[in-house]
Amino acid sequence: MKFRSLALLLLAEVAAMSLWFVSAAVLPDMLREATLTPFQQAALSSGVQAGFVIGALVSAVLGLADRFDPRRMFAAAAIGAGLINLTLLIDTPGGAAAIAARFATGALLAGVYPVGMKVMVGWGEKDRGFLVGALIGALVIGSASPHLIALIGGADWRLTVGAASTAAVIAGLLSLGVALGPYHGKAARFDPHVVVTAWTNRRVRLAYAGYFGHMFELYAMWAWIGVATATSYRTYMAAPQAEELAKLTAFCAIGIGGIASAIAGRWADRIGKAEVAIIAMVISGASALLAAATFGGPVWLTFVIVLIWGASIVPDSAQFSALVADASPPHQTGSLLTFQTALGFALTFATVQLTPGLAAKLGWPMVLAGLALGPAFGIFAMLRLRAMRAEP
Repeated sequence: MKFRSLALLLLAEVAAMSLWFVSAAVLPDMLREATLTPFQQAALSSGVQAGFVIGALVSAVLGLADRFDPRRMFAAAAIGAGLINLTLLIDTPGGAAAIAARFATGALLAGVYPVGMKVMVGWGEKDRGFLVGALIGALVIGSASPHLIALIGGADWRLTVGAASTAAVIAGLLSLGVALGPYHGKAARFDPHVVVTAWTNRRVRLAYAGYFGHMFELYAMWAWIGVATATSYRTYMAAPQAEELAKLTAFCAIGIGGIASAIAGRWADRIGKAEVAIIAMVISGASALLAAATFGGPVWLTFVIVLIWGASIVPDSAQFSALVADASPPHQTGSLLTFQTALGFALTFATVQLTPGLAAKLGWPMVLAGLALGPAFGIFAMLRLRAMRAEP
């Protein structure tokens, strides 16, 4: 029962999260069809971040994931997001309705990602690092999939949008076949004070802080690495070939993080969640600096560095969530995880929206180097958590 349920949940997560970066994956093809301002280009991606924040905050404050059946929440959210995403096929690229649809899609995905974590942590305690790592891995592979679909589908961006929407609807149906684990906790009633735990519980607070540093870097890299590498590759190849290779680069860089997350989760259960998070952030921060230093250099070198960056930028995410789950009362886990993601994604709204504008003014090397500030902050928080754990 456990294996079947987790397999279904992971498949559903992959399929539903294909909606997240669908606009970023098809942006170069959209631009060949219509003129989009820098604000419109960024808003198609940052709108998802903003919508997710609002949806997650509402869910956390109302305690939805702890009060209601999370499987039905997942199903309704995934199916709704898939249908709304089809608006991109109707409206003018970058139009008001398209941006609004991306916002609504993000709001509904708040019923997919953190709710999926709630279900996952209910299936174990000793292997929780691996379980959450596997779920984050599925999320990452799902987030990477639009780049692969766009690469296979060629210049017709509408095929990519339609495929992602269909996958999300299927994800909703799959989630209904998932069973709840023996450690699943449910709140008997709405408790508006549950979010206070995020501040009063020091272990939760430090895990949140580490997560914020991680999120400062993660989504700006994911959303714009295709555009950044295409710019870098043009030093050595024609624009069409650079864009094709950039799509492959983005898929590989994001997707490999999913595999690394599951592997790191297994190690986290052995050597410690905070320890794995620190190792991941050291490597990802160094990779950001190397990507900046070698920008515009040999194509193979850029590809390798971005691949290492992609592999190391994700594994700490699962461990921050697992640390929150470990420190939370079972009946508050869903709300605290949802609140964590809401605050983290509020930060990503700013980083995703500001990144292309800053790149236009300062250049991509400066922007990529600046992303290393996030891991530096996260490492500091995890060192504090380790010190607290060592206190008598």
